[in-house]
Amino acid sequence: MGLLIKAALGALVVVLIGILSKTRNYYIAGLLPLFPTFALIAHYIVASERGVDALRTTIIFGMWAIVPYFIYLLSLWYFVGMMRLSWALASGVACWCLAAWLLITLWARWQG
Repeated sequence: MGLLIKAALGALVVVLIGILSKTRNYYIAGLLPLFPTFALIAHYIVASERGVDALRTTIIFGMWAIVPYFIYLLSLWYFVGMMRLSWALASGVACWCLAAWLLITLWARWQG
């Protein structure tokens, strides 16, 4: 897959999020980022370059990667009630980064 196709897929998702956020069902815009656009690309590349065993490991890690996203959502839900939006988003991202770092650290120890 060419870089242009990957960029077009990402741009399409962003446009769809913008459109959905203006509809009566605006909450569906929160589901769209979870469509596996980039996961499909990553899984294809891993399987092509490293084989099925590496893909299976990547899939298991991806299942655990849901935890930092959940922590981001939970912290954002909390922070939105007490901070300005920009600070709440930044704090949510900081929580995601901390959770992702912890996941990567624990995964490396478990795999090593």
